[in-house]
Amino acid sequence: MITLPPAIQPDGDERQQRKALLADLKRSAEQLHRVHQAAQHLDIDVYIGETPEDVIGDDVWAETFTEQPAPLTAEEKKEYLSKVTGVCLGSDAFFPFGDNIERARRSGVTAIVQPGGSIRDQQVIDTCNKYGIAMAFCGIRLFHH
Repeated sequence: MITLPPAIQPDGDERQQRKALLADLKRSAEQLHRVHQAAQHLDIDVYIGETPEDVIGDDVWAETFTEQPAPLTAEEKKEYLSKVTGVCLGSDAFFPFGDNIERARRSGVTAIVQPGGSIRDQQVIDTCNKYGIAMAFCGIRLFHH
């Protein structure tokens, strides 16, 4: 029997969508921890994103799951996202446009840390201010082309 880590117990953390938590993942001893970490982060993209078929589509779902998960209905997405708040977003590269902030807001982001340095930093700051999102500039850019 495999026991899920406490952070992803189905009846615990409200930050995780229940369908994502209950999805039956492929498991191997050496990959269990990594798969569960990935599943925690994928649930937003898979179930809340505009293109869930990128991860649960007919040709890709078997890479992660033992059964093809059903996408969330529009009502389930709306209900889940209405409860998600207090998410902190960090980036090792700057946010080039305000629409990045708009998207983050839809996932419950209320605080952002980033290095800054975009020629559009003011636009990004203005978008954060519009929604009451705290932003800190760390000044360290780790993302390099």
